[in-house]
Amino acid sequence: MSESRTTVVVITRNRRDELLRTLDRLGELPEDPPVIVTDNASSDGTAEAVARHHPDIRLLRLGRNLGAVGRNVAVRQVSTPYVAFCDDDSWWAPGALSRAADLLDTHPRLGSVTARIIVEPEGTEDPIVEELRNSPIPGPPWLPGPALGSFLAAATVLRTDAFRAAGGFSPRLWLGGEEELLAVDLAADGWWLTYVDDLTIHHQPSMARDSTLRRTHGIRNTLWFTWLRRPATTALRRTLHLARTVPRDRASLRAFTEAMAGLPWVLRERRVAPPEVEARLRLLEHTQNQSKARRYTG
Repeated sequence: MSESRTTVVVITRNRRDELLRTLDRLGELPEDPPVIVTDNASSDGTAEAVARHHPDIRLLRLGRNLGAVGRNVAVRQVSTPYVAFCDDDSWWAPGALSRAADLLDTHPRLGSVTARIIVEPEGTEDPIVEELRNSPIPGPPWLPGPALGSFLAAATVLRTDAFRAAGGFSPRLWLGGEEELLAVDLAADGWWLTYVDDLTIHHQPSMARDSTLRRTHGIRNTLWFTWLRRPATTALRRTLHLARTVPRDRASLRAFTEAMAGLPWVLRERRVAPPEVEARLRLLEHTQNQSKARRYTG
């Protein structure tokens, strides 16, 4: 079954062997989707290896590391109505892309579909899945799964036009929790986001990652998102909660310092989400505060 409705976009940097494994898995899918790889200025021969082993894949070689914006660059080349993201250490299960496309075909106000994440090699569910499955946000009766306030870029299929209209991933946030801002902007545009339990993506976490830097960016981006889209009282409450609960170390200090340095542009670009979207975000606050999958550790 050829899947001509969905293009898979993968961003990568200096993970040659893991990327090649992912591309091999994607190449085995019965849907045979088109794949675009954005190489964020790798220095380990990643681009050359892709060109050699997968000459049929569209390869975009960036001159510098754009982080999540590398996905935006790839989406400019997408001609299919839907785009499926995955990382260089994750791959879609057979049939998942077709099922997601069927759901998006059926429900015209559905903007994104997030899949169940299986962590390899153990074959266990990622802890975040339980939160997605039990999302407290009420959705319309037609929604094929729980309504979400955000999504996971490495496990989600989106409408290409909706992604473009919302502006894609912010170059300000770069990487690390970059989905939250885009998700709220999609919701403000009238799109619903959902989790669907019978879609699966596999994730074998890369060992080549700087967890401390990712934590710094995650805290910083949470603060920026909060002040960009949440009401002032809510933003202040969230800021104080983070200040009380994040580890008291250099990474957290750097995160708050970078967040403060960005305050001028944050206030300049601040646009509070519509009341109906803010109401959904408020419903998520307790889950986020108690989350075992969103700890700022590392």
